[in-house]
Order: sequence, then C-alpha cells, then structure tokens
Amino acid sequence: MLRPVELEVRHLRALCAIADTGSVHKAARRLGMTQPSLTTQLRRIEQAVGGRLFSRGRDGSRPTPLGRAVLVRARPIIAQMTELVDEARDAAGRAAPGGRTRLRLGSTGSRAVPGWLRRLGVRFPDADITFQTDVSANTLLRMLEDNQLDVAFVHEVEGAPLTVPESVGTRVLVHREPQFVAVPAGHPAVREGRPVSIEELAGEQWMVDPAVDGDWYGLRRVFAAAGVAPRIVHGDYHSAGELVAAGQVVTPCQATSRGRPGMEIVPLRGDPLGVRLLVGFRAVRTPGLPADPGPPDHTGPAAHPEHPEGPGHPEGPGHPEGPGHPGHTASAEQAGHVEHPGSAEDFEAVNDAVFEELRAAYEEVARSSEVYRRWLARQEDPPLRVVA
Repeated sequence: MLRPVELEVRHLRALCAIADTGSVHKAARRLGMTQPSLTTQLRRIEQAVGGRLFSRGRDGSRPTPLGRAVLVRARPIIAQMTELVDEARDAAGRAAPGGRTRLRLGSTGSRAVPGWLRRLGVRFPDADITFQTDVSANTLLRMLEDNQLDVAFVHEVEGAPLTVPESVGTRVLVHREPQFVAVPAGHPAVREGRPVSIEELAGEQWMVDPAVDGDWYGLRRVFAAAGVAPRIVHGDYHSAGELVAAGQVVTPCQATSRGRPGMEIVPLRGDPLGVRLLVGFRAVRTPGLPADPGPPDHTGPAAHPEHPEGPGHPEGPGHPEGPGHPGHTASAEQAGHVEHPGSAEDFEAVNDAVFEELRAAYEEVARSSEVYRRWLARQEDPPLRVVA
C-alpha cells in the first residue's frame, strides 16, 4: 500500500495540471514527469485527502466533487505562491552588491544606446547600470520574463509581430520608422540625392542577418510586392558595412545609421520597409524601488549631441544596429535616501524616467543623422519631432 504524503505546493500544482489538461499523460508532460510517476503521486495525494480526486473515462480525467472542492482551495494558493516567487526574484534582480539598485538594460542595438546610458548615469548616479545587446528582440523579451533584464529596447519588423510574454509590458517609442538601405558610395542615388527604389536594387546582392527577428521576412514581403527576386546573402550586420563599402552587397539599415568611407545611407522610395520601436519592461510591481529623483540638468556637455557617445559607438551596418533596433531598462536608486519599500507609483516613475531618457537620446541621434533629418522634414506627420 502506498504511503500517504503530506501535501506540498508541488502536489497542488500537479492537481491543477491534471484538471487543466484533462489528462494525466498531458499533465505529466507539462510538469516534466513520467506518467507513471504522476499516477503514483496522484494516488498518494488521494490517500492523504481521503478520497478520489479524478475520475478517468474515455474523454480523459475529470475532477470528482471532492476534486473540485480541493481545486477551489488549491488554485489561489498556487497563484499566491507564484506571485511571491516572482516578486522575490524581481527584488533580488534589482539588488546589486552594497545595497545599490541594479538597472539591467538590453537592446537589439542602436546609436541611441550610448547617449541613453550616459543620461541614465546622470539621472541615477548611484545605480549599478548594466547593459547587453542581442540581435534577437524575442530573446531579450524572454530575458525580461526570466528576470534577467529590467528593460529592453527592441524593434518589431512590420508584418512580423514579436512574441511578448504575459509578464512583460511594452511602451511604444516610435509607431513606425522607415528602414533605409546602405549602398556603395558611388551608387547613382547617392550622387543624385534621391530615394532609391526596390526595383532599382533588384540586380544587387542583398545581405540580411537571419538571426534578427523579422528582418528576412520583411525583406521577402517587400521583394514579393515589388515583383523582384534579388540574390540574397545571409550574414551578420557586423560585417555588412565592409562588404557594402567594397561594392559587394547592399543591406537594410536603421534610419539613424550614418555612412562611412565607401558606404552611404539612402531612403527607400515609398518607405516599404518599416519597424516599430518598443520598450519592454517587467510588469511586476516590485517593492523597494525609489521614486524618480526628477529630470536632471542636461545643460552640460553630456547633453549635447556633439559630445562623444563613448567607445564602440555603433554606426550603420557593422553593428547589431543593422536592420535591428534599440534596447531598454527599468530602475535605479538614490543611495542613502530609501529606507522603506517604494510604491507601485515609484516603480512607474522610474520606468517613466528611463523611457524619457531613451526618447531624448533617440532624438539626439535622429538630429545627428542628416539623411534621417531630411526624411523627417519631408513628412506631414513625422514619427519624431526633431528640430533641424
């Protein structure tokens, strides 16, 4: 005879999984167990409560009246335990050594990132700010879900929506921004100062990074609409700039990209390629966050677009920026001023501050990009309000 067990949270999760899937077999797969192991566990749980919890028939496993009564009590316990673990992980993720608040940022790559980090350093001088890039926006969003990041600045290719986890919230930085194209410096469109059409580039060899979520899909959609089938090279955008300058390929790029020797950035006629710029952040409201100290004085050198934006400043193809887009974060601390847990309003205030600094940094790089600035000036309803 099986020995009864003392009920634990894992047993309640098993009962909920069986009820949700309607099958011990499916529940075992969801829980990462074998079916015999779950069947044995269920029998022990039933011995502990003193009766059968599920009846098995041709249509699967259904809760008995006793099972329904247990599930009514079990589900709130599971929900509360999940919430407790999420909040604990989130709080642990924000706590840096020495009690400083940690601000973990991620981005698919953008020229705005150096200025963004600089501004956050001024606004939250006592925060431990870390940053990483990944060409995959979906990877960064999953890192938010797993509490490996606080905020991520990502791009979503038109027609290829990202998979946003339920625990991740988003804010839109730019609803639709065109993607331009990097071409060799001697291209006729560069000499004539005009947008170039997809048809005009049909004879060129295009480079696209298949690891960047949505980019290859977006290009194929545009090529199909134009009725062209150019040659395609798969590679990373780190090396694209050199190949463009050598006259070997053309490649899509961000509107904020800048040219380099042998390579120029030109708009595409009709703006067929578009992206949406998003900031993702964990939606969990975490205790212990300080209120935003308010906007700093950006009148010093760090506020000027002309100020160097740090080593490794990305420009155009040749950086994860390629057709990719930026990364984002979420919170910081006024050292020595926070003695009590912060409120949900404090949490939102910090997220607002991080978003505001990104928007200011992005407008800086838009102003510094002559091609993008000219494009914005021609729009009746530009996605960014940038003063020339």
